[in-house]
Amino acid sequence: METALQIIGGLALLALGGEGVIRGAVGVARRFGLSELLIGLTLVGFGTSAPELITSIDAALLGSPGIALGNVLGSNIGNILLILAIVVLIRPIAVNPAAIGRDGVLVIAASVGLAALALALGALNRWTGAFLLGGLIAYVFIIWRLERSGGAAADVHAGESHTHDPAPQKLWVSALFALGGLGLLIFGADLLVHGAITAARLAGLSETVIGITIVAIGTSLPELVATLAAALKGRSDVAFGNIVGSNLYNILGILGATALIHPIAIPDDVGLIDWGVLIGSAVLLMIFAFTSKRLTRLEGAALLAVYGLYVGHLLMS
Repeated sequence: METALQIIGGLALLALGGEGVIRGAVGVARRFGLSELLIGLTLVGFGTSAPELITSIDAALLGSPGIALGNVLGSNIGNILLILAIVVLIRPIAVNPAAIGRDGVLVIAASVGLAALALALGALNRWTGAFLLGGLIAYVFIIWRLERSGGAAADVHAGESHTHDPAPQKLWVSALFALGGLGLLIFGADLLVHGAITAARLAGLSETVIGITIVAIGTSLPELVATLAAALKGRSDVAFGNIVGSNLYNILGILGATALIHPIAIPDDVGLIDWGVLIGSAVLLMIFAFTSKRLTRLEGAALLAVYGLYVGHLLMS
């Protein structure tokens, strides 16, 4: 019972903390005159991935690489095969290939690159972390320069800045939201990681499996809320872009920052199937997006079925 309360409490604090950080940061940014494009591209992108970031860093520092890595792998896989699938089953999403294609290709490239580095090195060391973070910084800078001229892709990132409205109007309230949210994130991550470690031992499962399933799904709650809200408001481009952007931030930003702070050894139970599902889910999503220019309920059901098969494989193996 205590372990379940730790996990549930940790997830609740992560959800509240992530929302507080985003709203506070957006409020501060608007007070200082930052553009909606830059806010959507950076603060909201980082903010929705904040629960994964704090959780992975905490797990790495506690010597649990399975949770640290599994959290990101499971979040990226779950974002596509679970969260986006659920949203599409509720409301099909139209896709603008011109706005989404670039980021989608980058997610596939980042997934392939991560798998290659992990399989070749057997660990994500500090140099690898610096390389991944450098890639994210370069991505943000290039996209900001390209999208200052506007266009459909720019509208996606600018639209993401409004997915967490209303933001506080006063500067001191925004700062309080951001700092309070950060405190909740740190405390919630500590509760969640300790609970997940205990749950893995009690259930006879590896920390990697717990990280890919329970921890990853929980830390992805902000993406579910933001994506569903955007889809219900008719902003399908923002809903789709939120998932793709989050996956890119998870690989380059979260794993990059975590490895830079504390190197991550690749657990023995992370194998070719896991890397294949990570890459394959991104490829399958791009195929669906470009062939019909929309994601239908049938395609959502297909994505969800793949997720069910993958989780079944994890539990059976």
